[in-house]
Amino acid sequence: MKLLKETNVTQPPALGPHGKWYDDACGTALALELVGERWSLLIVRELMFGGRRFSDIRADLPGISAKVLTERLEMLERLGILLRRQLPPPAAAQVYELTPWGYQADEAIMALGRWAAASPDHDPTLPLSAASLILSFRTMVNLRRDPALHLSVLVRVGKADFTVTIADGTLHGARGTPPKPDLALAAPVAMPIAALVYGKVSAADLAPSGLSITGDPTTLARFVDLFHLPPKALNRQA
Repeated sequence: MKLLKETNVTQPPALGPHGKWYDDACGTALALELVGERWSLLIVRELMFGGRRFSDIRADLPGISAKVLTERLEMLERLGILLRRQLPPPAAAQVYELTPWGYQADEAIMALGRWAAASPDHDPTLPLSAASLILSFRTMVNLRRDPALHLSVLVRVGKADFTVTIADGTLHGARGTPPKPDLALAAPVAMPIAALVYGKVSAADLAPSGLSITGDPTTLARFVDLFHLPPKALNRQA
């Protein structure tokens, strides 16, 4: 009893980065303190493929205000999740990028995305950013469907280029243009590519949305067949 009484006397700090701490030793509770504020985890998601300028982040998260984005970036920097870096001339721009510890959140983000995609409320037709699309490929890919596949894919969303590489049973995504891609998918926004890959909508039907495809149709079919959304969880009881 004495130990319990002494333990109760010792309290954690009253305030966390954005309010009261949960007063809970579980790492999940601390994770919510770190990135549970609205927009925080999505900012981390947008930085998963390298540093971005303030304007880039805001453009990819159109629902966030400049004020809120500034507040979240400052908080994530204080917590050691991201840092600011000044690019040398001629760019001379300030970018935000994840710390090595910040990058380790990718597994948690993918696990959450995989879990939530089974919700009956998940709407795959909503807009998503280019980074979110590439991260979804890493999340949803099932390379056991075609273990012999080796492929280099250019994914162009607007003016943003990504390289998706499939080799030796792994999928890797990175910003940049592959030198000699086997397949190229391009669209003004991410949704037509998502509809092709996850909705299995034909390329012909998506052509009016601006989707363009370069490459062998058989290679395209093998790539698309790697990705399937999980089955929906049981319906909620009324």
